Amino acid sequence: MTLTVVRPDDLADRILDRDKHPQWQGERTKMVYSFPSNEALWARYAELWRDGMRADRGIADATEFYRNNRAAMDEGANVAWPQRHHPDELSAIQHAMNLKLDRGEAAFWAEYQNEPLPEEQVDDELLSADQIAAKLNGLKRGEAPLGATALTMFIDVQGKALFWLVAAWEDDFTGYVIDYGTEPQQPEAYFTLRDIRRTLASTASRAGLEGAIYASLERLADATLGREWRRDDGAMVRIDRCLIDANWGSSSDVVYQFCRQSKFASVVMPSHGRYVGASSIPFSEYRRKRGDRVGLNWRIPVVTGRRATRHVVFDTNYWKSFVHARLAVPMGDSGCLSLYGRKPEQHRLLADHLISEYRVKTEGRGRTVDEWKLRVEGLDNHWLDCVVGCAVAASIQGAVLFGTDTRPGPRSRIRLSELQGARR
Repeated sequence: MTLTVVRPDDLADRILDRDKHPQWQGERTKMVYSFPSNEALWARYAELWRDGMRADRGIADATEFYRNNRAAMDEGANVAWPQRHHPDELSAIQHAMNLKLDRGEAAFWAEYQNEPLPEEQVDDELLSADQIAAKLNGLKRGEAPLGATALTMFIDVQGKALFWLVAAWEDDFTGYVIDYGTEPQQPEAYFTLRDIRRTLASTASRAGLEGAIYASLERLADATLGREWRRDDGAMVRIDRCLIDANWGSSSDVVYQFCRQSKFASVVMPSHGRYVGASSIPFSEYRRKRGDRVGLNWRIPVVTGRRATRHVVFDTNYWKSFVHARLAVPMGDSGCLSLYGRKPEQHRLLADHLISEYRVKTEGRGRTVDEWKLRVEGLDNHWLDCVVGCAVAASIQGAVLFGTDTRPGPRSRIRLSELQGARR
């Protein structure tokens, strides 16, 4: 009996599960047992495929690109039936990728892989990559708008490269992404962390991992924190706050060392994103200690000990929801987050990072929260983390979205006689 799994946990899915129904001896067949490893080349192929379809040229240009790069594009792929492809296609691998582009991810994984995507991934409230890439404000790259009162930056530290992003903010949390990139800079317009060729190690051949990260942080800080950024009225401004990801185990100590020793020590600060789920203790219930600075789902605790460097801790789930809410605000409204330039295609990779996660509403401890998860394991989400970090930095600098002001009220005055009486 042949079955097709349409959605998770449907009848076919249950019958094919040998743990649940061993008597059926079900076997789940797939068109592709492992996908090609070179995502960057296939991303370029997808662009040519879409361009050809829009121009009524078919797949000829995409096929020629595949022909010229076939060895690299086939690497890592394993298909069930190598002869399954159309006459105008060169291989079963190309045929499978064409089907995925034509039918869409959800239909492909259900009809051809018998592994339908989890239904919880669908969230109608989240913008698509195309919608995000089209949220353009017309500003030049690296230019801040007149109304911006703070420039913030976030650096996401990875073993191969540093991902960074600079954003300008108005007091009401209207935001503008004004620049972003990697250190070292990549020659390709579309790439993944897994297959980048210019790595931290390649820029510091004699240094170990920590030394390469430190040297790259210095170069990036000089290039961004050490310069002035032009405002659209001609005035020059500087970055007010730069947070640096200190969560990655191998880099945590070197990030703290850099923040202590940098000539930009007054601007840079280590940061730690915390996954606060429905069952976790929320930041609002954090017991504030003397000297702590507490804001909207972030806090800067008093520190002692070996590191002795003030850092910020923030709720990643809350701030990812916050950023996506800003992206969903229409252009022109307060609290809208937009991108520089006038060409959506230049932000395609950034947009893919921003939609790399989906949210699931969960309940626990009497509250409902958004919990964010990667759509597919291994997807790059580094610039999403950067936008989130920039928003946290803006909150630290004083940006406030209407209705979220958490500043404490005035303290009641206590008479000296009352204090003296309490001591007796």
